[in-house]
Amino acid sequence: MADAEIVSLRAKLASRPRSDDYRQRRRDFDARSLEYGVASDVTVEPVTANGVRAEWTSTPQDGSDAALLYLHGGGYVIGSLDSHRHLVAEVGRAAGCWALALDYRLAPEDPFPAAVEDAVAGYRYLLARGLKSGRIAVAGDSAGGGLVVAAMVAIREAGLPQPGCGWCISPWVDMEMTGETMTSKAAADPMVQRDGVSEMARLYLNGADPRSPLAAPIYADLAGLAPLLIQVGAAETLLDDAIRLAKVAGAADIGIDLQIWPEMVHVWHLFHPELKAGLRAIEAGGAFVRAHTSG
Repeated sequence: MADAEIVSLRAKLASRPRSDDYRQRRRDFDARSLEYGVASDVTVEPVTANGVRAEWTSTPQDGSDAALLYLHGGGYVIGSLDSHRHLVAEVGRAAGCWALALDYRLAPEDPFPAAVEDAVAGYRYLLARGLKSGRIAVAGDSAGGGLVVAAMVAIREAGLPQPGCGWCISPWVDMEMTGETMTSKAAADPMVQRDGVSEMARLYLNGADPRSPLAAPIYADLAGLAPLLIQVGAAETLLDDAIRLAKVAGAADIGIDLQIWPEMVHVWHLFHPELKAGLRAIEAGGAFVRAHTSG
């Protein structure tokens, strides 16, 4: 039986107007997400993490001896602390630790590899606070899901210890959009289409090689990375991105948990206030983080 909540949400998403101007899309994304708000027990604390604007979110039950570094989605062009605060707060709650959301630099103002540099800066900030690497998780959605893997590769290349795990939600890891589901799932996906992500890739890459390992992690050597949880919806054009990422990671002999959620759309976690499956996915991710950062 179809999930009535996702049927309703898909219709809602499909009916939304979408501006061709990325600046307007930034404003729209933030405004729609801010309507959700955060729970009354959530504390939000702005901070600067090695020069990168960020904010901590926590609940009274969260432990401060572990942390989750969150990298928001939005194609490296849109998305912000405002667009993802309601999600980050519940991700941290599910993981049982404080969450640090990073407002990394966006394209086209700051193209590749600025986002990767900021993600590593955020990770260094957590280490400098005295957190043990194994007590840190790195999580993100869409472009942020790809950035999770790119950051973990960059962390390894910088000679830093790996985090306890990575959590990739609907990851975008192919800057050329070559996955079969980019076409086969196009009619089912109300959020991500080839033309839109192609434009974001152009703005982000700014002439860089679309197969650069830190832009498209399916071309990276993933050996030595921490275990990964990959969650993706069955109705996503980016389904193949997640599957290929899992294949590359598995071939590199790292631990992989690939979850394909029936009926779900791109980053369905964002809609958890009106979609129980979103909350269930967050709880599953939190359990993964706890299992790999428990020390």
